[in-house]
Amino acid sequence: MSRLQVVSGKGGTGKTTVAAALALALATAGKRTLLVEVEGRQGIAQLFETEALPYEERKIAVASGGGEVYALAIDPELALLDYLQMFYKLGGAGRALKKLGAIDFATTIAPGLRDVLLTGKACEAVRRKDRDGRFVYDYVVMDAPPTGRVTRFLNVNDEVAGLARIGPIHNQAQAVMRVLKSPETAVHLVTLLEEMPVQETADGIAELRAAKLPVGRVIVNMVRPEVLDEDRLELVRTVTRSSVARSLSTAGLGGARRGGRAERLVDPLLKQAEEYAERYALEQEQRAVLGELGLPSHELPLLAEGMDLAGLYQLATELRKQGIA
Repeated sequence: MSRLQVVSGKGGTGKTTVAAALALALATAGKRTLLVEVEGRQGIAQLFETEALPYEERKIAVASGGGEVYALAIDPELALLDYLQMFYKLGGAGRALKKLGAIDFATTIAPGLRDVLLTGKACEAVRRKDRDGRFVYDYVVMDAPPTGRVTRFLNVNDEVAGLARIGPIHNQAQAVMRVLKSPETAVHLVTLLEEMPVQETADGIAELRAAKLPVGRVIVNMVRPEVLDEDRLELVRTVTRSSVARSLSTAGLGGARRGGRAERLVDPLLKQAEEYAERYALEQEQRAVLGELGLPSHELPLLAEGMDLAGLYQLATELRKQGIA
């Protein structure tokens, strides 16, 4: 299992929820996981029903078996201060630059620098060891930018390494890419069983592969429960109105006579069944498209009561059952 798990997906597919559930799943049985947020939306804090995350690693949950989930919302400005201290020992001078607005100016005019800092901080957490030489975190899960931007986001250090041929910037960029392009990393894509998210997933996988970034799994989120199987769907296509009315009458839902309660229920029921059959066919088409991508695929259920902390633990349990963690 890769130690850096990157989660991306089209907006609206629930990638942050999946990243949080994955972090919980990986923390099972005494493991320690760091869940990293890079977009500044505080989505992790909302999911775990806690206050806004500062720029520090904070324990936010305990998984089954005593494992721990820590979270970090990476701030590009503060990450740059860390970088300046780590490589140039600026200390107070770096803080003075922040007061003068130089840090904010640098990360604004050079968006690529922002991504270098974000990925660099995550990879530093992957490599970090304690005094006994053991990794501080067993896994790091990154809630990454959406599919359309994730390849450039992850690959930015390659570009920086090419521009800065020597020195600490070059060395840092190369160190980050050694993590991101190694078996230590897996990039998972979250999708829905809908045409646009599936197509964006396919495009994203192609881009990741072209950039030689390690693609992990496809996670289909918010899957509706199966109401009718294939046999019953075939019956929907062939059943007559009169037989449906008789069945309703037999079930005690009014007489089957013309204009009776049972007959009035027939058209709404058949319409609902037809709509379900149409949606089912479209979902099966998208499953077939995903199957052609040649990646392991997992499905997470749509939670009827909405997403809360209990639902997050439920999704984590489902991921463990499916062997993703």
